[in-house]
Amino acid sequence: MNNAGTVQALKLTLHGIFIGVLTHHSSNRNMLFFNPEYVAAGDARPTFTLPQIMNDGYLKKSITSSQKVAPVLSNLLPEGAMREWVAKSLKVDINNDFALLAHFGKRLPGALILEQLSPHEIPEWVEEKNSGRIIKVKTPVADDVSLAGVQIKFSGNKNKDGRYNLLPSNDHTLIIKTPSTVHRNVPENEYSSMKLAQAIGVIIPEINLVNLDTLDNLPDIQLPNEKYAYTIKRFDRVEGEQGISRMHMEDFAQIAEFYPHEKYEGVNYEILGGVIYRYSQQPLADIQQMARRLLANILLGNGDAHLKNWSMIYPDKMGAVLSPAYDIVSTLVYMKGEREVAFKMSKEKDWYQLNMTHFEKWAKTIGVRWPAIKAHVQDAIKIARTTWPELLASLPMADDHKKKLREHWENLHEDFKINCVTVR
Repeated sequence: MNNAGTVQALKLTLHGIFIGVLTHHSSNRNMLFFNPEYVAAGDARPTFTLPQIMNDGYLKKSITSSQKVAPVLSNLLPEGAMREWVAKSLKVDINNDFALLAHFGKRLPGALILEQLSPHEIPEWVEEKNSGRIIKVKTPVADDVSLAGVQIKFSGNKNKDGRYNLLPSNDHTLIIKTPSTVHRNVPENEYSSMKLAQAIGVIIPEINLVNLDTLDNLPDIQLPNEKYAYTIKRFDRVEGEQGISRMHMEDFAQIAEFYPHEKYEGVNYEILGGVIYRYSQQPLADIQQMARRLLANILLGNGDAHLKNWSMIYPDKMGAVLSPAYDIVSTLVYMKGEREVAFKMSKEKDWYQLNMTHFEKWAKTIGVRWPAIKAHVQDAIKIARTTWPELLASLPMADDHKKKLREHWENLHEDFKINCVTVR
């Protein structure tokens, strides 16, 4: 891919509504300006980010950031190996958020679209609020997909012949994750972990394991000698009679206004739960669902439920609800000595110490009645104890990973311990 032109401003649209402009300035400053018409629309406008509901003044001033763009936009870009691979392919600096957004603008998660503006198209309200010279940035012009995360993951569709097409398209409905070059059998691990979570009432999208040789147009990337890729249906793309439409979404790093490298910092599960319970359109159902997911992470030894692995979606374009679960993996099978969930829950992170009392304190801190949560946690652990040992035996997780997971179950607090003696 070749650099093909320059850009100095990007237009933000959400469900066809012009909501703002992102500009790049001298000294590597980036500024996000909101369209006065969008600001004035009030309750009639689609929601860009939950902080605009949480803070009445959010849209009334521009957002300035150095080097990187604001977290609400920066978190839309890929991380880690995927980001490095894309930046190298595009011949841009790996830290150049603005150039990457210019490239990925029509392929971002959710419903937000960023398009390049020529100098004469920059609105007067940007010039009026602007301080400093807007400069041009070299940017590649090419089609691609942006999916935040540290694994190499692609967007694609399943064809009628059963094969998977990875060519760029606005109509992709699947995320496809190839095997990791760092950790063994990650697709099998994630598929199995998600299925176990689903069994105890965690809401997940449709998932599958597919043979790597069924992926068409897979870029020339280094992959281990493994058989499977993992697919998960995108909940930000909705199939209907009129084709594929976009559903807006944002992860909690965007909501908390933290950058991707801060995704393990600054919050606890009480804070996350409090935001969900206060601002969701279905607060009780969502906080009950969160409780089941928290338990699933403890039972699975998942230390990776950080800010970017919790999201809100906007089904009616305005009100937020908790998204289906994604990226649930048993990390303990890869991390020797790991024993902590991503954030504290009632001042505790050690999954071998966490028990029902911590769930009770968590619920009370959020402000939800404990019986409404207790029933869901008790139901989930009952199902896990009666079904997980046999279910795990039938799942494609690697045998040594299954062994570590069973040992983990037997070392949990009595409230959550799962006896695996009879099924191996």
